[in-house]
Amino acid sequence: MRKTLGRILLAGSLLSTGTVWASSGYEVHPLADEVVNQLTAEGFEAKEVRAVLAQAKRQESILEAISRPAERRLTWGEYRKIFVEPRRIKQGVAFWNKHEAALKRAEQTYGVPAEIIVSIIGVETRYGRIMGRYRVLDALATLGFDYPKRADFFRGQLVQFLQMAREEQLDPTQPLGSYAGAMGYGQFIPSSFRNFAVDFDGDGKRDIWSNEVDAIGSVANYFSEHGWKAGEPVRSNVVINQEADQSWFNAGLKPELTLAQWAERGIATRKDLDPQQPATLMELTMEDGEHYWFGLHNFYVITRYNHSRLYAMAVYELSQAIKDARQPDTAQES
Repeated sequence: MRKTLGRILLAGSLLSTGTVWASSGYEVHPLADEVVNQLTAEGFEAKEVRAVLAQAKRQESILEAISRPAERRLTWGEYRKIFVEPRRIKQGVAFWNKHEAALKRAEQTYGVPAEIIVSIIGVETRYGRIMGRYRVLDALATLGFDYPKRADFFRGQLVQFLQMAREEQLDPTQPLGSYAGAMGYGQFIPSSFRNFAVDFDGDGKRDIWSNEVDAIGSVANYFSEHGWKAGEPVRSNVVINQEADQSWFNAGLKPELTLAQWAERGIATRKDLDPQQPATLMELTMEDGEHYWFGLHNFYVITRYNHSRLYAMAVYELSQAIKDARQPDTAQES
């Protein structure tokens, strides 16, 4: 029989009768009732939810970190140097060689190239080396109750996290993640875990913290469910044949105009691409000046993982660097 959230907590000796309400923390926050009511509607006991919220601790360093994301502070050239660099490329090759069989199976199952899966895990956690040091409970409660700018979103993720903990029979005070509550090799937020994480090795558990095979399958499934199109390109170089309106660049992540429509504006690209394929026009700054690309459908899919063109560009370029660096004759059995 599946344990309730409260039984999971009590089994870990984290709470005891008479001490559940000793702290005055997030369980008495004015917005706590919203979380409690959503979860009681899903069959939770209100006192169990409040007991968990009592364990959550406000972390000032989380509030500081979320106020200065790299995507908003750095140029593309500066951002690229962080992620597309020799050590991460070497680590990516080693990860691919170690898990070649799982990556091949994921590519066959979900249609997502191995290099993209490897690159995501490399960008997110440097292949499991940096998966986050914050308790997910603390991160989501801190942001859900004390970060007004996105509080609604993070309270929603807190609800999802407690649902996830009950479904997966996890002690909700134990999982660690990023300052934004992202977890495991692929840094899934709770709603992404619930919707897209898979038991890719068939052991009956969805473990994205210590099971690389589950992490590989989960990343691949995420991309598949977000519309990745197998065999299609990610980006394309552009040729600007006439003066371009500055408002055309970086207007949005989702492609709205087709390549044919861009051509009518004097923005051309490769001739082998479907002219009816939507594309978004990007202008990104490097040390030698501005560079221009079209982001195609699969580029947009990458931005569903992290809503940043710099992030998507880093994932793509790292994937190609790892693919180029990897020598097939060095591959090992996973």
